[in-house]
Amino acid sequence: MTSIQPIVLCGGSGTRLWPLSRKTLPKQFVPLIGSKSLLQLTLERLKPLNDEVTCVASEEHRFLVQEAIDAAGVCGKQLLEPTARNTAAAMSAVALLADPEQLLLFAPADHHIPDAERFVATVRQGVPAALAGYLVTFGVEPSFPSTAYGYIRQGDALDLASQVDEGRAVAAFIEKPTAARAEQLLLNGGHLWNAGILLVQAKVLIAAVQQHAPDILEVCRQATASIETDGDFLRMDAATFGRCRSQSIDYAVLEKCDRVAVFPFQGRWSDVGSWNAVAELHASDDAGNRISGQGFAMASQNTFVYAPTRPVVALGTKDLLVVDTPDAVLVVHRDFAEQVKDAVALLTTKGHSQAVRHRRIPRPWGAYDSIDAGGRFAVKRLTVKPGASLALRMHHHRAEHWVVVEGTARVRCDNKTALVKENESIYIPVGAIYQLENAGKTVLEVIEVQTGSYLGEDDIVRFEDGARSVTDPDRKLA
Repeated sequence: MTSIQPIVLCGGSGTRLWPLSRKTLPKQFVPLIGSKSLLQLTLERLKPLNDEVTCVASEEHRFLVQEAIDAAGVCGKQLLEPTARNTAAAMSAVALLADPEQLLLFAPADHHIPDAERFVATVRQGVPAALAGYLVTFGVEPSFPSTAYGYIRQGDALDLASQVDEGRAVAAFIEKPTAARAEQLLLNGGHLWNAGILLVQAKVLIAAVQQHAPDILEVCRQATASIETDGDFLRMDAATFGRCRSQSIDYAVLEKCDRVAVFPFQGRWSDVGSWNAVAELHASDDAGNRISGQGFAMASQNTFVYAPTRPVVALGTKDLLVVDTPDAVLVVHRDFAEQVKDAVALLTTKGHSQAVRHRRIPRPWGAYDSIDAGGRFAVKRLTVKPGASLALRMHHHRAEHWVVVEGTARVRCDNKTALVKENESIYIPVGAIYQLENAGKTVLEVIEVQTGSYLGEDDIVRFEDGARSVTDPDRKLA
């Protein structure tokens, strides 16, 4: 059987799913389906094709990707993008690093496709066409006239002796249509939703980008010429890659090629691109209400309540989406779900940090949750993974008092090292050089109380092998 190398594209900020999805924690990393993230589900879906997967991700999200790789039980390398430059650049970089004959399956990290077996079977149907030099896309049989998706118009059947009947040439790509246009496309037949999935040989993709976007290919060729390998992380030259223009593979290449094929996928599919789409993933009651977590809908109709951490009650509501998080709440009419990104833009201009980051911030060593803050104090809850540690560091303006509530901490403070167990505490004075490490085999939980004249996150001097670093946020630490 022909080898297929899955490539998962992990970029995107997903602002239409704010306040759950934010720049620091996009939707592909959030546990949206039960306890699993969309990225983990994507990796599990691709595993039957190949349990060795490559993910293209940002430096900022590399440890979130690694957690999903571990949870899905696959082996994975990460090609880290120093700057987001859309799918044309990401795919070109991967193709340049691959064996020219290798079949590459590019898949977004944030789609929900529950019928994994049918998906795998559909991908394998496209293999003969890909080996014959086609860029093979996959379209979804539309179930309603959506204005949120692009469409693919199917053309003539492929003339391949080994090909089954499903594959057809792509006659045209159609951008997200108006409601009237979407209804007409559905009535006309022969149109599929564009799922944004591509199966192609590395050499075929390189040739297509060379023909239609040679500037993108040249920058990627230079950026990948001297790859830096750090375990399972591959880093391109940041300055060079940053010069690449940003464009999707659809605009840059696919819409200009004459050898693009499409295969229909007839299972359930969603790009989970809005809160309406998230709501549809949950079962409804007789009044059309859908609930996730600790939500309640009383005397309500067609209301979705997302409440993972505390009770949220919708009383007498109709056609509303209610989304609760620890530091922000969204209430929006279903008809305005696509405009949530405009609300995020407004919050950003007003300087609200909730527009881009959560109260809980994932870090390579675990996470911290900002519980409370005042003029001269801040309280955080730290969770540190077994065997992980924070960088050796120092603060000029604040002192810290730690109380261990679960696990055992090994604390280095100046020239002393101590084990701090549950219900014990330790004080870190201003100017001390210190490090916190989880010395146990379970998660370490610490309540941190900061006091001082300045409590900003930029008051951190990090040390690596005796050298100071104020710019590198734990890059090489677990």
